[in-house]
Amino acid sequence: MPFALYLLGLAVFAQGTSEFMLAGLVPDIARDLGVSVPTAGTLTSAFAVGMVVGAPAAALLGRRRPSRQSLLVFLGVFLAAHVVGALTSDFAVLLATRVVAALANAGFLAVGLTAATGMVAPDAKGRATAVLLGGTTLACVAGVPAGAALGQLLGWRSAFWAVALVSAPALVAIARAVPQGPAAGGPVPSAGKELRALRRPRLLWVLCLAALVNGATFCTFTYLAPLVTEVGGLGAGWVPGVLALFGAGAFAGVTAAGRLADRGVRPVPPLAGAALLAGWTALALAAGRPGVAVALVPVLGLLAFGVGSTLVTRVLYEAADAPLLGGAFATSALNVGAVLGPVLGGAALDSGLGHRSPVWISALLVAVAGLVARCRTRRAERPA
Repeated sequence: MPFALYLLGLAVFAQGTSEFMLAGLVPDIARDLGVSVPTAGTLTSAFAVGMVVGAPAAALLGRRRPSRQSLLVFLGVFLAAHVVGALTSDFAVLLATRVVAALANAGFLAVGLTAATGMVAPDAKGRATAVLLGGTTLACVAGVPAGAALGQLLGWRSAFWAVALVSAPALVAIARAVPQGPAAGGPVPSAGKELRALRRPRLLWVLCLAALVNGATFCTFTYLAPLVTEVGGLGAGWVPGVLALFGAGAFAGVTAAGRLADRGVRPVPPLAGAALLAGWTALALAAGRPGVAVALVPVLGLLAFGVGSTLVTRVLYEAADAPLLGGAFATSALNVGAVLGPVLGGAALDSGLGHRSPVWISALLVAVAGLVARCRTRRAERPA
């Protein structure tokens, strides 16, 4: 893999830390800014909304711009948004900075996915995607727990400052090492041609599955901290370690999924989908038994991110005729789920259904994904 890919992964690490670190900071932000935990949880949804809107918009606006230029602009805006977020005491302003940071993150990831797959051979897209998404999973392993620990020691604002500081060297490294070439790595198709390619039914099914699976992941992950403390009875000091376990499993899942996707493995192997459904169900049932719940966390990280990463790679393969918008639509699909999950989880909490309810919703979303995949398989096997 080209060295520049790992520099893109460093920037994605900073962005993933920002996106996921709220799982360990939501209670502190709620107390400091005088809002409820579900309201503070909307910071995650706001970020995801920005990602949904920002990915295709940024890809269209940057169609004719060199990839390095676009990446530098997006990462610079992302860094500035975190500085403002660290300084504000107004929840509305913090919410706005999350949207701005998300728009920049979306643009960076959409261009980055396209640039990454353009740097490698046509049959290595899965591995290139795994390197990029590996930055996200490493954020779960190291960045998010470190942010949670830092937030507990110095306050949640220190975690925002840390993200800005990590982004700065990534900005310099990208300016020096990422090729200046066009974002698509070659001739740029017309927007109309790319949009027509993205209307293929098979691709739309995969995007739907990606949204559902990621919705399940974010539904539980956003409220994992109160789950392990309020239901599991663990102290707040356990939260960084639990998040790290989830991230370690996620890293293993993304790494394995990249190789499997390049070998033509089906978008959602039935066994993996069934295992993910069983895992969310088991966590909901065992949340009050801390030993069992903690043991399940890395397994669920592996399954959730493994299945999700496979779906992203399949989108990129299916969208070969849309080299710029394919990565953007994959990013949007993941973040449709990232909006849906926390909103559903927060609604369940606000309804008084308890801290296990987000996990049950995760199980339901994966069950729906299984039904969608089954329906698609039957339709594909039906005689013409």
